[in-house]
Amino acid sequence: MNDKVHVRPDPNDPSRPKRGLDDAALGTRPSVFRDDMLAGQRILITGGGSGMGKAAAFLAARLGAKVAICGRNPDKLARTQEAIHAATGQTILTRSMTIRDPDEVEALIGEVHETLGGIDTLVNNAGGQFPQDAIDFSRKGWLAVIDTNLNGTWWMMQEAAKVWRDKGQPGNIVSIVANVERGMPHAAHTCAARAGVIYLSKTLATEWAPHNIRVNCIGPGVIETEGFGVYPEEALARFHMANPMKIRGDAWDVAEAIAYLASPAARFVNGDLMIIDGGQAQWGVIWPGGVPDYFNEGGAA
Repeated sequence: MNDKVHVRPDPNDPSRPKRGLDDAALGTRPSVFRDDMLAGQRILITGGGSGMGKAAAFLAARLGAKVAICGRNPDKLARTQEAIHAATGQTILTRSMTIRDPDEVEALIGEVHETLGGIDTLVNNAGGQFPQDAIDFSRKGWLAVIDTNLNGTWWMMQEAAKVWRDKGQPGNIVSIVANVERGMPHAAHTCAARAGVIYLSKTLATEWAPHNIRVNCIGPGVIETEGFGVYPEEALARFHMANPMKIRGDAWDVAEAIAYLASPAARFVNGDLMIIDGGQAQWGVIWPGGVPDYFNEGGAA
């Protein structure tokens, strides 16, 4: 069941969901961290051409890190590279590729080590999904989400860890997942994949500790990014009602959490899932395709 939701936001309403932060905001928005906090660090961010990955790349560069980003859209990567250079003077490394292909992942990890001299933090941000009733998933749609969000993330983690182990270097992995504790109606495919990454990470945090590799996850709630474009306006209009603060986060909220986990301050944080959702886990449920009438009696969120 996926009946229409009878809420249509006014397109002139300034409070309606935004589609992310622009380059000017990413280049100038204040940070709680000192400007050189990540100086000397080398950070690789997947899906770095837009959304949370782009914000993380901007902030890492502004904090002094050497940055590499990858993604499937070379134009987005080029625009992000240009914008970061304009804001910071730094030329970041970009590579157009897919994390679904382990051979391309291996080549990417090797290139970043060769170009930047190593990797200190891997940020697994690449991923994607679409809202749909699970019973209607096509086989192709299911496999596409699982292959990117779970398998692709694993290829990145494993390849990075192999090189760190072989070189005798420490490592740090931060994976962007989702708040899946109570399930995700209309997003069962990504719920399954993200849950896999969370418990994979908790396992690896123990297994890879002898190699001095830390593994953590960040679970964002409703974050305003370009990714909002795949959801119907009716659903977006009430996403923020699923947390007790009744607000939407933005990519900077996640970028600063990533910067913290990449910093020396997080040296004792391992196997953790950091939730950034305004309290959604204790309050409400998101319906990415819109709340069906069955669950919408009396205006319940």
